Amino acid sequence: MTGDGDEDGSLEGEASARGKGQPFLIVDDDRVLRERLARAFRDRGHEVVTAGDLAEAVSVARAARPARAVVDLRMPDGSGLELVRALRSLDENVEIVVLTGYGSIATAIEAIRLGATYYLHKSAAADDILSAFARGAAPRLEGDEPEHTTPSLARAEWEHINRVLVDCGGNVSAAARRLGLHRRSLQRKLQKYPPSQ
Repeated sequence: MTGDGDEDGSLEGEASARGKGQPFLIVDDDRVLRERLARAFRDRGHEVVTAGDLAEAVSVARAARPARAVVDLRMPDGSGLELVRALRSLDENVEIVVLTGYGSIATAIEAIRLGATYYLHKSAAADDILSAFARGAAPRLEGDEPEHTTPSLARAEWEHINRVLVDCGGNVSAAARRLGLHRRSLQRKLQKYPPSQ
């Protein structure tokens, strides 16, 4: 797919031009998801390198010098937030989209603070990710402020739990101790989808 002249193609062309000669890095411990995304990006004409954990991702990034990275927030050997920090220390211009299966405002803010370009739910497809890179690079429009609503008690609890988890560097045991919860209870809470409001 060259994408010449169509709307999707212009997005892909913009992505290619911005990181010309440099690959996309896709990092996810889920091999099936990782390879599906890699194939989707290759089908759109992008060079792709992949990694399954934090240590491998840092090693691959040192060798390949990716212009853009798609990073899962949860990994077996660390946090995607740690990887955002590591990638930005290797190249301050790298653009990063963070994917998560348990999104929260707390982790989104932390990912952006560390230098991520955008933050998406893990179900995002390749075109969603390309759009996120394009939106993240665009200047914010005046008056484009999000509406603020008071969260429900369940949502506030979810945000607090994830804030503490971020503060503990993704360490579930440390977060459970800080929250006064049993580790298994915290794991059960983290496996649930966040309350919508």
